[in-house]
Order: sequence, then structure tokens, then C-alpha cells
Amino acid sequence: MRWAAVIVAAGHGKRFGGPKQFLELEGLPMVGWSIRTFAAMPEIAQLVVATEPEFIAPMVELCARLAPRHAALVVRGGATRQQSVYQGLRAVSSECEAALVHDGARPLVQAENVRVAMAEVRGGRAALLAMPVVDTIKAVDSSLRVTTTLDREFLWAAQTPQLATIADLRAAHECARRDGVDATDDAALLERAGIEVVVVPSTSENFKITHPADVARAAALLRHPRRAKDA
Repeated sequence: MRWAAVIVAAGHGKRFGGPKQFLELEGLPMVGWSIRTFAAMPEIAQLVVATEPEFIAPMVELCARLAPRHAALVVRGGATRQQSVYQGLRAVSSECEAALVHDGARPLVQAENVRVAMAEVRGGRAALLAMPVVDTIKAVDSSLRVTTTLDREFLWAAQTPQLATIADLRAAHECARRDGVDATDDAALLERAGIEVVVVPSTSENFKITHPADVARAAALLRHPRRAKDA
């Protein structure tokens, strides 16, 4: 299948303390690492980046520098992640049969993991990278009292990219818009639309940079790629 990569790089980084799309990270803006990774994959026929209006011009320049051989498009993101993905999917060329949706704040994504997930995708079947939960998870009420302890044997922490055919992704997002549903990831929308979603274990560091302390960790791994690959 011909693939599109939709990179979500919108938002104002409230938990981070400010926008992080162009935060310098080992010689590249943070989002540039994902752009470069996907641009190097021959499976990817198109790149689409959703970002804030004020970042459109510099994002166009960054895509031209890091992905000169791709039909890269930069679109205006929405008020939520889901809305940004929706705008990105609308921009995908009709020549692409499937798409992966990736958070631009996950600069350590590895192409070999993405390829394993790609192989799982077909009509009616989607995939996402994930890691098994290692901590014991407690469900609590509004007073922070524990209501139950969840069995971590069946719990996985979702990552991106999340992958499906274009038809399935667009249908899942349209269904959510119709029903007024807003989710934190695309897999949840695919699930509620009746699409089978499978987990592909991530074999390397692929965490989302959410807090300032995450930057030093990501920088250390980017300086030593073998550590990221073997983690």
C-alpha cells in the first residue's frame, strides 16, 4: 500500500510550559526528527503536518529541508488533537491507501517498528505501537480513593504511530464528529467504529516529550542511537 504520514505538531504545550514543536533537540527541531524518519522510508509517499497557524511558514521550510523528495503539506491544526488529525487526514492524497498518525513530540520513533505495524494493516484492521504497563494501576474516585486495582497483564500504554487504511481512519473520525465524541487517540475512534485494532510491541524508546525533564532523556538517547534501539 502507498502510505501517508500525518504528523500532529499543533497545541501550545500547556503541560510542558510552552510550545515545543521547534524546541532544539540535538541539532534539529523536535518535530524534525519524526519528519526525517518518515521521509527516509520508501513506503511513505506523502507527509502531512498539522500545526499552529503561526508555525505554518517555518514548518513548510523545515519539511522542504528534511523531506525534499516528498509531497509534504502543512495544514492548520484544530483546537484538539482529534481535530488536528482530522484536518491532516483531509489533506491526504487520493493516491495513498493507508496512513499513520504520529505525535510530533515522539522524536525517537524507529522505522523498523513502524514497518512491523504497517504489515498488520488492512481494511477493517488497524494497528498501533504500544508498551506493556509495568506499574500497578489503581482506579480511583473523585476523592482519590482507590476503587479497584487493574490487572496489568492486560494493560498496554498506547503510543504512536497509529495506523489504518485511509478509508477506515476517515470513517472513524467522521463517526466521532457526528456523535460529538472527542478522544485522545485515533485507536479509540477506530475501536468504537468497529475496526479491529491490534497492538504492536515497540522495541525501543518511543515516549512522548511532555515535561521539561523529558528533553534531557530524549537528547541522551538521540546522542546514542544504539541505546534507543536496544532499550
